[in-house]
Amino acid sequence: MRKAILHLKQADPVLGAIIERLGPLRLSYREPSFESMVRSIAFQQLHGKAAATIYGRLVAAAGGNLTPDSVLALTEAQMRACGLSRQKLSYIRDLAAKTLSGEVDFARLPKMTDDDVIEHLTRVKGIGVWSAQMFLMFALRRKNVMPTLDYGINAAIKKHYRKRKMPKPRDIHKISRGWHPYCSIACFYLWRSMDVKT
Repeated sequence: MRKAILHLKQADPVLGAIIERLGPLRLSYREPSFESMVRSIAFQQLHGKAAATIYGRLVAAAGGNLTPDSVLALTEAQMRACGLSRQKLSYIRDLAAKTLSGEVDFARLPKMTDDDVIEHLTRVKGIGVWSAQMFLMFALRRKNVMPTLDYGINAAIKKHYRKRKMPKPRDIHKISRGWHPYCSIACFYLWRSMDVKT
């Protein structure tokens, strides 16, 4: 982490000032598992607290252990009762079915390239590039992921780099050119910068 911070501070004075102000970050990672991916789906487009409640109910309904079998043993009505939308429960069931059939293999993901992980996970209904990138960052701990479609990253870049409008992906690629090979670390700081009053 120290090497990444040194690199980012030297590469980008704006980011350097953010890092200086926030100090060391404590990151919490998840296991690269079926359960982590279900959690990501449950949390899509929801406020943290509401998503955590729904996810907690789903884990409880599945007997305290989220596996493809325990998910598919639930009826759609039981999943709806947890607070999941019809759309999300269909995504979670599709993930469970594809994991059981071996089409999605979580054990293989750590050895795959970032692009291959994205291709592998986006086979599942409801898992887009953004969800796959979050999995790369928070479960597989990849250090050089740049989620250009993430709202928090876009808002942070707009604010700190004094953009009049939300930046487009090409603008973000331009700004982040010097961050490589530590784009994920830069993103952690940008997200955190939006939680802190300045």
